[in-house]
Amino acid sequence: MLGSGGGSGSCSKDMAVELGDEPHVLVVDDSLIDRKLVERLLKNSSCKVTTAENALRAVNYLRLGNDTLEGTVSEVNMIITDYCMPGMTGYELLKKIKESSVLKEVPVVIMSSENIPTRINQCLEEGAKMFMLKPLKRSDVKQLKWHLMKCRS
Repeated sequence: MLGSGGGSGSCSKDMAVELGDEPHVLVVDDSLIDRKLVERLLKNSSCKVTTAENALRAVNYLRLGNDTLEGTVSEVNMIITDYCMPGMTGYELLKKIKESSVLKEVPVVIMSSENIPTRINQCLEEGAKMFMLKPLKRSDVKQLKWHLMKCRS
């Protein structure tokens, strides 16, 4: 983990109520190998995982940009996205999520194989909870779980 974002650090009460025994994490990555690795690590840590192969699929899944349906998939407790993807970057996805009145409290974690300090700072300033270097490790998942547990209290 390279840092945690600023912001209020709180979670909405609705999200805390919906966070049951198995937190639901949306994993967005254009690399099948990285997506499967993160999915396996999270499932081994008792998380429910939904995957999307790009940010546009995630936008559709989250129903962002559709005012009448926005937030109907509010059972997502965390979103983990790759930074560099074709079509829409993880940074652009982060901005869309933070602009949503319904999803702005959902923690977003950005991951990348590139350690670029300006990129990391930009993501954290825009509201990312963490920026992690790929490939994710079991110790990284412990950090993610800690953020999910913080939402419960």
